[in-house]
Amino acid sequence: MTPHIQAASAGGGEGVAGIVLADLGLLLVTAFAFAVLAKRLRQPAVLGEIVAGIALGPSLLGLLPGHLTEVLFPPAARPYLMVLSQLGLVLFMFGVGYELRFSRLRGVGKQVLAVSFASVALPFAFGAGLALLLYPWLDRHELKMGGPLGPALFLGAAMSITAFPVLARIVTERGIQHSKLGTVALASAAVQDFLAWCVLAVVVAVVTVGGPWPLGRIALGSALFVLVLVYLVRPALKWLLSPRRKWAGSKLAVHTVLLAGLLACAWTTDLIGLHVVFGAFLFGAVVPRQPVAARAPEVPARIEQMSLLLLPVFFTVTGLSVDLGTLGMRGMVIVLLVIAVACLSKFAGAAGAARLTGAGGRRSVALGVLLNTRGLTELVILNVGLSLGVLDTRLFTAMVIMAVVTTLMTGPLLSRLRPKRDRVAVDAAQTPDAPAVPDVPDDAPDDAPDEEDTVRAA
Repeated sequence: MTPHIQAASAGGGEGVAGIVLADLGLLLVTAFAFAVLAKRLRQPAVLGEIVAGIALGPSLLGLLPGHLTEVLFPPAARPYLMVLSQLGLVLFMFGVGYELRFSRLRGVGKQVLAVSFASVALPFAFGAGLALLLYPWLDRHELKMGGPLGPALFLGAAMSITAFPVLARIVTERGIQHSKLGTVALASAAVQDFLAWCVLAVVVAVVTVGGPWPLGRIALGSALFVLVLVYLVRPALKWLLSPRRKWAGSKLAVHTVLLAGLLACAWTTDLIGLHVVFGAFLFGAVVPRQPVAARAPEVPARIEQMSLLLLPVFFTVTGLSVDLGTLGMRGMVIVLLVIAVACLSKFAGAAGAARLTGAGGRRSVALGVLLNTRGLTELVILNVGLSLGVLDTRLFTAMVIMAVVTTLMTGPLLSRLRPKRDRVAVDAAQTPDAPAVPDVPDDAPDDAPDEEDTVRAA
């Protein structure tokens, strides 16, 4: 045992507190450096932060002499880092729920619903099938649930996710958020997130119970929780945050109400038997935006900033469980299969459904590429699976690699598919007097030209 670990173990809370504070400083600096590098490479900053977390784990830093990963992140400090990572996670999931706006469905509802269901159902089926195929290779000592049902259900749910926050950042940076492609992509990702979290809630309930009564209890508790949020909490928030409530008119009061509410909801779902992320996500979804925007529009952004401060801790805790050096030949096969199944199933589901509902060929392909983005949301789900014992370390590592690869490939592929459209959109966004980028109407026929062709003709 290294001297640092001995000091942390025997020195009490003060020694551990010092190590945790030093770790936080290291995590923030490393995450910032990798985020800057990612932006220089025209990748989302969050991708750099994810890679930074993996680099601080045994996959890179742990390969250097001196057991640096164990010295910097000793076992005594990791529970505290885990708590901080969970706090960052619930703050982040509140933002995801708060930004979930079904108003994006207007005008493109049928296509969005078709794309969403297809790009969730197909990856779920293929992911479950892959889990059944790989089950003989999984480490049974790391699995808490006997039989392949848990890994199959969970891998299916993990394959079906699209990282809505990362996708929104990519779409905005490309300047296509107001085009039909951007609108359909954002709306489909929002619906997929909602469907995927519902599916994941069912999967978590199934794998954590031992009989029909516990499963029924979780289902009943979850349904009751949703009803309370919709019919009691949301009206109460509207009344409490109304401009008429002068006694609760300060921005600090709004901040306090939202933070206390999301933490209470996270605790409630954990008490029900689900993960804390569900409570934070659902609370964010039911928060009335109009009174918040009227009284303290900067409060949700401040909560997001708090989550961004703590998310590097989450990435590092994730990275500590990722060890590329232990993959071996079977592990490399698993990685290749996971990436292939994830990309092909998501792309086929999204692009195929878009094409069948009237989108042009180029737009369908671009939509399939966009919805293949996993990123941060995938890591959230994978950590839930690892904590539940339905993934072993090798499959977890393979899925993390898949999340990084699918996010990494989105930007370059989109540029290759739509180079001129992107440049025109970005120039229009940066030049106030520039003419709007033409778009194809919602009711355009199947053989209507894509947006890029329209721009070229113009």
